[in-house]
Amino acid sequence: MHKTLWLLVGALLLLGTAAFTYHTINSKTLSRPMDTHTAAADSSTFFSLTANSIDGETVSFEQYRGKKIIVLNTASACGYTPQYADWEKFYAENEDQVVVLGFPCNDFGGQEPGSEEDIKSFCQKNYGVTFPMFEKVAVKGADKSPVYQWLTDPAKNGWNSQEPSWNFCKYVLDENGTLTHFFASKIKPSSEEFLKAMGM
Repeated sequence: MHKTLWLLVGALLLLGTAAFTYHTINSKTLSRPMDTHTAAADSSTFFSLTANSIDGETVSFEQYRGKKIIVLNTASACGYTPQYADWEKFYAENEDQVVVLGFPCNDFGGQEPGSEEDIKSFCQKNYGVTFPMFEKVAVKGADKSPVYQWLTDPAKNGWNSQEPSWNFCKYVLDENGTLTHFFASKIKPSSEEFLKAMGM
């Protein structure tokens, strides 16, 4: 009886720890410290970057200068996948001032196994995605894409080292290409902290 009770207590403690860890990973928010310089140490800027679109065309990020930018790492088979609808709605309502950039990745749970053609079809058919989507990339580890190298290297972006912790993490940049915030997976466009970061 006592052994069973202790096993139950142990199991509950493990579940509680796992839930806490999951909540912490998926609700993390970071913002640029007020005392950091906006110029990064190596002088590279977000607008100097390029990436291949989901159709394989080279896209210069210079074209996004003057808009607030949200960079998402996306996946088609994740519990957060329905956020495609949230971000599409937000983009459609604010595209004069804001751009959302979607980067499919298979780094978390193998939840984006398809080809670019599969991903594009899935996004359009299920969520009507019109915001710019890019080729599937790695967002962490040795093969991390140049875009995510910039977003996660303080020497490049001026302050942030936080990599995506799961699918649908968000990096927010202002109109001048300054990285201002990181939001973990559960944050949506309607979240108070996100709207505050966007000045809305």
